[in-house]
Amino acid sequence: MNVTSIDRLKQRKQALIREYVNPSNLKGFEQVLNTLGPLAVIWWIAILGAGISYWITALAMVFITLFTLRVLVLMHECGHGSMFRSPWLNRAFGFVFGVIAGMPQYVWSQHHDFHHANNGNWEKYRGPLTTPSVAEYAAMSARQQRTYEVTRSIPFAPLGGFVYLLFNPRFTWLKGSVEFLVYVVRKKWLQPGVTWSAHAKTFTTRYWNSPTEYRHMFWNNIALLCLWTLLCWAMGAGLFFTICLVCVSCAGGAGIMLFTVQHNFEHAYAADTKQWDYDMGALAGTTFLIFPRWLNWFTANIAYHHIHHLSAKIPNYCLVKCHDENAALFTDVTRVPLLAIPRALKYLLWDAEAQRIISFAEFRQGYARPA
Repeated sequence: MNVTSIDRLKQRKQALIREYVNPSNLKGFEQVLNTLGPLAVIWWIAILGAGISYWITALAMVFITLFTLRVLVLMHECGHGSMFRSPWLNRAFGFVFGVIAGMPQYVWSQHHDFHHANNGNWEKYRGPLTTPSVAEYAAMSARQQRTYEVTRSIPFAPLGGFVYLLFNPRFTWLKGSVEFLVYVVRKKWLQPGVTWSAHAKTFTTRYWNSPTEYRHMFWNNIALLCLWTLLCWAMGAGLFFTICLVCVSCAGGAGIMLFTVQHNFEHAYAADTKQWDYDMGALAGTTFLIFPRWLNWFTANIAYHHIHHLSAKIPNYCLVKCHDENAALFTDVTRVPLLAIPRALKYLLWDAEAQRIISFAEFRQGYARPA
């Protein structure tokens, strides 16, 4: 990355952010309507199509997957408080999008904010695929290395989406809730003079960090289970779960792959804490994905990720304009076309010494352990 490019960006950054951080309730509502409205219609077509031809349902499922991916990105947008001008609208629709996607939005956004605060600092944040360092990878057995490579590949993405969106949010809520109830009852049995609430306050778990996070997990799961029950009643459990599992898993897998390639690519900036620079992380640690216009729409312009990391408060509907009107600032940002994504996903190792991301092939050429 050209140092001069970073200097120019630093000089212009604050003025640029002020110019494009302009959320609109009207545009936010427009995105809600053009996302949830078509999604409901396509679900209806999928249900009716099952009684006519499963090919109709299969075609509808392609669009359900794409709209679910859009729901995920808009949930992410609400988590940053950038989709609407009104904070409560961001919270309300973030919750709605989170229910549809299967992810407790508030809890997710807390972890995602950590990513934004440390983007490019690979000593603190290793991405959704938990990218190992070269030393950590070298310490693995040959079988563990193969397992890491295979399970991080595109064919395994839907399985990752299933675990990420459908399994983990339900499992962690249920497991944590059972542990909480057992803990409180046991403490009350041993110390009956202490109030229930006092015992509850001493409970800790890795599944949530605060009572607020647990409340969001609870209501997300309750709302989701109610929605699932209603849809199972309306269309039959078999048909519903077939569509839901396939579409949400594929959308989640696409989201994980999309997020990964925005930060894991050929020789991406990957500093340690001592050498890390926020703006270098934004320009040299993110990609500009070159997507066709229709895919940019379904992904709510998240392909303009370098702009998003300059300031997450810039709404998705302002990202393109910001890039186009300031293109000279972003000439050094790595471009990754759609068809180059599989190659970019080979870069899943952190070279801590060189402060960059390298590929499996580079590891074998220059870092492989002696036999």
